[in-house]
Amino acid sequence: MKNKYLIIVIIILSIIAIISSPNKKETAYFNADKIDVTIKDNQTKEEQNLDLEEYVIGVVAGEMPASFAEEALKAQAIAARSYAISKIKSATTSYDLVTDVTNQVYITEEQMQEKWQDDFTFYYTKIKEAVEATKNLVMEYDGEVISAYYFAMSNGATEDVSLVFGESRDYLVSVASPWDENVKNFSVTTTFSQKEFCEKLNIDCSSIVINDIARSSTNRVNTITINNQEFKGTTFRSLLGLRSTDFTISIENDITITTKGYGHGVGMSQYGANEMAKNGSSYEEILKYYYKDIDIVEINV
Repeated sequence: MKNKYLIIVIIILSIIAIISSPNKKETAYFNADKIDVTIKDNQTKEEQNLDLEEYVIGVVAGEMPASFAEEALKAQAIAARSYAISKIKSATTSYDLVTDVTNQVYITEEQMQEKWQDDFTFYYTKIKEAVEATKNLVMEYDGEVISAYYFAMSNGATEDVSLVFGESRDYLVSVASPWDENVKNFSVTTTFSQKEFCEKLNIDCSSIVINDIARSSTNRVNTITINNQEFKGTTFRSLLGLRSTDFTISIENDITITTKGYGHGVGMSQYGANEMAKNGSSYEEILKYYYKDIDIVEINV
């Protein structure tokens, strides 16, 4: 009789284990001596398994100009690797990341060749060396690998993550980034016809009246009200394809919008990192400046 009860208990526990098993694939991060990442191409919808370090090479190539200083490329490699590990740990699908700006841009060697042409060998070697020099290094905050957001160019300061993504992360707070202000194309002006402007925002075009603009402490637009319709600054930027949410508007015959910086503004400014590197800062100094109170550690695989 005891054996019968024992068999029943074993069967029940086995069923519970099967039911509670996640659909997500087991990643090498948890159970092997190397790390694999599964990526999904958002265009072809195909999924592919890659060694993490190979993936990071493709991300650095896709996300940061290869002409940037070596320490900036190393900082980018660690940020990309940290972001990837963070996504791997939280993924609930058969893939960990997608290959476009939804997560972080990844390009293949063939795409690198097309991008760099005759400079392919030089730039590929440069990026590969930056990745190899930081192999397995990630950023942690309070013992957890961080979600390492980054973007192209600040407006002179980075933005608190809560104002852009609605998250609360102590390591993603606003910091000054004055180096960006000297970068080419820091300020860019875009002109829209009134019809185009209204169609993109889906507003009535009989008149265009800006009722209110609310800005953050970094001068980025939190909300803007046009014709009594309120838009989040991030939504307004997306609808019009603007470079950033730090913008000014002039309404005459056409609509003229001038932006400062490029990107969402959270985390590391890539152009700021490059300027810091050119001024002698190490990748560690760059990362610890843009991500507050983090530690740079080796992944425990």
